[in-house]
Amino acid sequence: MNLQSDLSQKDNGETYDVQVAGLPLRLKSSHDTQTVQELIDMVDGKVKEAMSANPNISFQKALLLATLHVAEDLVFLKRAVRGRLDSLETKAKGILSELDASPLTRLTIDQ
Repeated sequence: MNLQSDLSQKDNGETYDVQVAGLPLRLKSSHDTQTVQELIDMVDGKVKEAMSANPNISFQKALLLATLHVAEDLVFLKRAVRGRLDSLETKAKGILSELDASPLTRLTIDQ
């Protein structure tokens, strides 16, 4: 997928002329070209996936299914990250408790 960009509006973001599932679209983004390309490729792939799974599906339903698939990925990623952060927080608190209970923390330079 080729991105055409208009660099004249760089301060507020770049304008890109793209195609998603054959539909031309002009969008404005503050992201770099590579990120915009990844986003377009992801959505384009999800729409094509939905349409190939059911050749009789309407374009609008394929877009909706693609949106739901991306949202599903996001929800599961958020849950996984939250779980990992909670685990790291528990570990960090345990380490801090061990350090606080250590006799070495009670030593001063004078001792």
